[in-house]
Amino acid sequence: MASAPSARDKALNPYDVSVNALYTEDKWREPFAWLRANMPVSLREESPFGAYWSVVTHDLIQKVELDTETYSSSWDRGNITIADNVNDNPFPNFIAMDPPVHTAQRKVIAPAFGPSQMVKLEKLVRERVTQLLDALPVGETFDWVDSVSIPMTLGMLLILFDMPFEEWPDIKRWSDWGSGVSEDNLNDDYRAEFLVQMGQMLERFDRELEARRKEAPRDDLLSRMVHSEAMGNLTPPERIANIALLIVGGNDTTRNSMSGLVEALHKYPDQLEKLRADPKLAVNAAQEIIRWQSPVTHMRRTTTRDTELAGQLIPEGSKVVLWYISGNRDETVFRDAERFDVTRENARRHVAFGHGIHRCVGARLAEVQITALIEEVVARRWRIVPQAAPTRLASPFLHGFTAMPVKIEID
Repeated sequence: MASAPSARDKALNPYDVSVNALYTEDKWREPFAWLRANMPVSLREESPFGAYWSVVTHDLIQKVELDTETYSSSWDRGNITIADNVNDNPFPNFIAMDPPVHTAQRKVIAPAFGPSQMVKLEKLVRERVTQLLDALPVGETFDWVDSVSIPMTLGMLLILFDMPFEEWPDIKRWSDWGSGVSEDNLNDDYRAEFLVQMGQMLERFDRELEARRKEAPRDDLLSRMVHSEAMGNLTPPERIANIALLIVGGNDTTRNSMSGLVEALHKYPDQLEKLRADPKLAVNAAQEIIRWQSPVTHMRRTTTRDTELAGQLIPEGSKVVLWYISGNRDETVFRDAERFDVTRENARRHVAFGHGIHRCVGARLAEVQITALIEEVVARRWRIVPQAAPTRLASPFLHGFTAMPVKIEID
């Protein structure tokens, strides 16, 4: 076990929390617990991604997120993940920007998730959940990720794009490439193929964007983009970045929470009984699984000037990584934080969707999808039983699963 520094010392992180093994082997809890207790802000001098500062407590993560003048999200200072720009090719999407550009572009996307749109989307979500669960082979082993989490989230994303569901394999592939932050991907072969995949994605979506441009404005996301002043004339790199953002944000995070739900209910079967006794808890349970799973492991900022945080002097131009997965286990905020508790009173205080101006624009849709899934599983009196250990995603950026063999039992 590492030792804590004295008050005079620079806080040098003894753990490289960017390595894949912590997440594929599900061993991330102890390092982050130690850091929260001993080094809430620390510098890791060497890693596959270079030097980086870690911010691991709930309060400090929020403090950094709110100070956008000191801690920049802008692509021209680096990236929004621990990995730097691929091949020095920046892909500036609206979360990789600071105000006022970020503000203008976010306003284009946000109405797609407003109250009136959510009334329509919630109806579609519930229809989609019922349809998917009806098709599952009760009593037989199948992969929950492939059969539920992926088609559920991709189906809703394609509705938002107003594109055919049959195109989901391409969307999934581009989502995987667009979120591929991993020590395994820091090589020329990966970078070359990344650009090929992003080029293919751009070619496909440019056809859709041009078709929307020739039509009257509609409610779908692509039409909103091309008919707006802020996003109507994006450059090719900007189009790639924003499309990839919508795909990854609209797919991976909800997908991984839906898979995490299976693991959580298996580890804490008493929580399923609580949901059966009071199905109205599903709304809170959705917030709790987002906290507990923390589908986005981190976001990154870059300092615009020398600054001090929790007694640590951070130079201008430093990479500052906000570990959401740690903030959501902060015992000073969440009592018995490791436990999945569907009655947790402050579950909504999680930082899984970020905080401040960059809070996930599609958070409400994610919550609706997860709530609908929980309600349907509870109503059917299903118990989803893992049949083998899940395969976990090799990434310090998204916290998720690539496979989860399960069997459905009916109580």
